Order: sequence, then C-alpha cells, then structure tokens
Amino acid sequence: MNSLSRLLSIPTSEKRELGLLYTPAEIAQQPATWQTTHRLFNESRAELKSFLKQPHAERWTIYLIGAGTSDYIGHSIANLLRRRWGCEVCVVASTDLLTNRDDLVIPDRNYLWISFSRSGDSPEGVSVLEQALTLSPNIKHLLVSCNRNGRMAELAQKSNNSCVIVLDDAVNDRSLAMTSSFTNMVLFGQELAHLWDQENFETTLDKMTRAANYVLDEGASLAHSLAQLGYRRACFVGSGALSGITRESALKMLELTAGNIQTMHETTLGLRHGPMSSLNMETLFVEFVSKDDRRRRYDLDLLHEIRAKQVVRTIVAVGQIDAASDYSLHCDAFDELEDAYRPAVDIIFSQMLGLFSSIELGLKPDSPSPDGLISRVVEKFAIYA
Repeated sequence: MNSLSRLLSIPTSEKRELGLLYTPAEIAQQPATWQTTHRLFNESRAELKSFLKQPHAERWTIYLIGAGTSDYIGHSIANLLRRRWGCEVCVVASTDLLTNRDDLVIPDRNYLWISFSRSGDSPEGVSVLEQALTLSPNIKHLLVSCNRNGRMAELAQKSNNSCVIVLDDAVNDRSLAMTSSFTNMVLFGQELAHLWDQENFETTLDKMTRAANYVLDEGASLAHSLAQLGYRRACFVGSGALSGITRESALKMLELTAGNIQTMHETTLGLRHGPMSSLNMETLFVEFVSKDDRRRRYDLDLLHEIRAKQVVRTIVAVGQIDAASDYSLHCDAFDELEDAYRPAVDIIFSQMLGLFSSIELGLKPDSPSPDGLISRVVEKFAIYA
C-alpha cells in the first residue's frame, strides 16, 4: 500500500478531523474521472461542432480565460489548440481582463472566449462574462465549469451566443485546492483541440491513464519521502505545455502549505536569466523533462548545470531518467505521450507533494489556510466599471 492509499484507508471520522476528507480522494480519483469526462465530451461533440463551426475558417482569435489554477489550464492547452485549430490562441487571465479590458479587447474582432472555472462563481469570472455579454455581444463564449449552479453557467445559458459544458459533479472538488477539477478541464480542452479529427482520442487517453496510475503509485511514495525532508523552497521548471504545469505546481505547493514553503516556476531557458539566484540548499528542484528531442536536450543540460553548481539539495526529473537527478519518475507510458498530453499526468506528482508537505506542517489539506486568508472560492470584492 503506497502513501496515498494509506491516507484513503483512514476512518472517515479521522479524515474529517485531520482535514483529509476530500483532498486525497480527489487526487486519487483523477484517472477514473477522465473516462467520465471523455464520455461527456463525445456526447457533446455534435453540439460543440454546431456552435463552434471551424475556428480557422471563421478567423477567430481565441482567448483562454480563467483565474489562478483555471488560468493555468489555458497555459497547458494553448499550444495544442493553436496547432490543431490553425488560429491565434491567447491565454488571458480573467484577473487581467477585469482591470485591462480596453487594452485587451479589440472592437469588431472575431473572438471566441473559452472560460474555465471550477465554481463558476469567482468574482472576476462572473464580472468579465457580464461585461462581455453587455458590451461585446458579438463575442462567442464557451464556458467549461464543474458547477451547474454557478453564476457564470446561469449567465451563459441565457445568451444565444454562448455554450455551456458542465463536467461531472464528482470533479467539482470540495477541497480548497483544485486537483481533479483542473485535470478534467485540461482533458476537456485537449479533446476540444481534436474536435474535427477523425482519429479516436481513446488511444491517447489510455496512455495518459497508464502514466497517471504509475505516478499515483510510485509518485505517492516519492512525494511522501520528499515532504519529510523539510524543504523551505521548491522550484518547478519546464517548457512548452509543461510550463503550464510549473505554474500550477508552484501554486499547489504554496496553497497547500499556507506559504510555509516558498515556490517559484520558470521555463527551462528562463531560469538562467536571474531566477536561478534564488536557489539554495533548502530548495527542492523539479524539472518536467520534455519528450521532444530538442526541448529535452535543453532540459537535461539545465539539470546537469544545476547538479554541477550544487545549488539545490534535491533534483527530481519527471518524465525522464537521468544521472543528474536524485530521483526520477518515468515509465514506458511517458515515452508514448507527446508533451501536449502530459499536463494532467505530471501535475499529479505536484499535487501529492503539496498534500504530504501540508500534512508534515501540521495543516489540514482540505482547508490549509488556518487564518482563512484564502478560501475555496475567492471572496467577493468591489467591482469598478
């Protein structure tokens, strides 16, 4: 029994007391819930085709919109959508759209906004959608949410220029930190990129599932062991689609440890341009190593440089076995997956790293902010026109 399975076997009353009622189960359920999301996508395929038409033919500019973790969904799928749809795809946080709308929205441009939101109730998401429906009625909206009763779903359902997809309620995470909601919305975005393809996505999903099950098993033991070593900093590095996962990894560790472990993220080549100076012997360094030959060379060069300079205590390579790392997470399924389909797999390791670090710090992972500084849904704040 691995470390995550042991948490799942704790009696329910004890889980509730320790703040472990939701988070471990929501991490563990991910590969199984992907099958449900895949079925939902197939059931929605005809509706989506009718609503979206062909983006490149319509000359759309696609905005991928969300806040926090939901913003990182966009960073994880943007390259795949751009390549498969053949049109411009931009990641634009709803937090930026709310404050900088006039700089980010060009009048009369042909836009499709794809919004991601677990709750559908975040103040920024709701306000941005309300403003867009009022001020720019020509913008098309696709909302992907995990909450059928969210305000964003309610608004979009009343608009003729909007389409709403609500994922299964099981992935509407009850814990503070988004885990299965993140990976299922990422998966939906990946499948969306293949909307007009004839090929079956099930082959890719099978590879993702096999890799994810490996991470849940071997990665749980590694994450538990690392959490016990008392790191004060964590740095997550990767390129391309994997750079989105570095953002989410840094946020998961920060959220689940209530900021007791300071985190950072960077691209493989960006780390040398200043951020490397923040590394020290209290740092856990995690590199998501690319399968792409060119990107992988840069990744491995960086690992060897970090090792040679001896500037961190521990190096972990995810997706590759390399002598420069202290630990590696890799199985044959990783070799069969393009980087574009790895975000939902790789992030599981970081989720567990955050979970076990939270426990080691004496926090309650379901609600790790003891002073209530952050909450599951961002509290309402003043919105200015």
